[in-house]
Amino acid sequence: MNVAQLKVKFASVFVLSLLMSSAIAQSSINQENAHAGPTQTAASALASLPEADTLIYASPQRILNEAAPKVVTATELAKLRASFVDLKRTIGIDPASVEFVAIAIRFNKPQADLSFVAPDVLAVLSGDFSADSLVTMAGLYLQEQSRTEVYRSKTLTLLKIDPIAQEAVKNPLLKSFAELGVVALDSNTLALGTIPYLKSAVDASEGTGRINPSLLNSLLRDPNALISASGSPLAAFTKSFGMLGTQTTSRDATCNTKFGDFHADVTLEGTNFSVRGALNTDNPDTAKIIHGLISSLLEPAIGAIPDKQAQELIKRVKMSPRENEIVWEADVAAETVATYIREQTQPKPVPATTTKPVAKPKRRVRRK
Repeated sequence: MNVAQLKVKFASVFVLSLLMSSAIAQSSINQENAHAGPTQTAASALASLPEADTLIYASPQRILNEAAPKVVTATELAKLRASFVDLKRTIGIDPASVEFVAIAIRFNKPQADLSFVAPDVLAVLSGDFSADSLVTMAGLYLQEQSRTEVYRSKTLTLLKIDPIAQEAVKNPLLKSFAELGVVALDSNTLALGTIPYLKSAVDASEGTGRINPSLLNSLLRDPNALISASGSPLAAFTKSFGMLGTQTTSRDATCNTKFGDFHADVTLEGTNFSVRGALNTDNPDTAKIIHGLISSLLEPAIGAIPDKQAQELIKRVKMSPRENEIVWEADVAAETVATYIREQTQPKPVPATTTKPVAKPKRRVRRK
């Protein structure tokens, strides 16, 4: 073999190796994207939400496609999917096509007269559906009970909720829920909530007043979560009860701490549901004190639950202090959850009642 042939052979081997390496790398990337794609999409969409004190996230697609088959029989699952087809035919949305549902809660400062202001609530759905069509359908269905309002680049559909409006006359805290709004944030993302929060959602979708990235990172700490929640209760308390001032007069914060911040999620790992969570306690000493207090109260509380199966499920949750947090974790077999669901959804047998035959009165015999 001459020098020219050696050069050609070496070049061929080098190119072949390069192509194989590229193919393997691309395959790995595709696999990672296939697994992490939905969560990355959800994270991108959630990053456009407005500021929130508590955020709850659920992935209907993963719950229905991965978790439901492990706890529901094939027959019941088929009936469920058939009902989804009917639902899509009726209102234009299939729950199985909803990529994520997020519920955001934002607490408010008190009014100038120091009256408590109810928190704002916002629900956001995103998936394979037409958000504009759903908004139009809602307006047509409610007709006189709805009106439209243009805000920035969006048209809000405002819906009057008569039962709540009637109760709000007696309970002013319900006033902000007497009229709710719905808007299409984009072609496949729908938002529903209290009107001030809905307008904040429009602002955030256009880049103003977006959610704190630290809350979002806490919410999506586990990218495989079926359901997760995260929030800052202490921050909500300081805002709602005037520690940061009122809506007209601000007050500087005197206590900046992450105490009370929490995270919790449910994931599916193999044949087990895994529950994980953490509560920020500011420092290790406080973690141990609170852990001891909760442990002393938890055992009698569990014993007071009448459902023995529910007791056993709760007892599986292991709690421990870990640095500046109290963490809890539990693994429950999918079959255990399936059995519990079946038993709870089965109709309760009606106890048989036995009725005693009515005694016939004795006839008196008249003597002659």
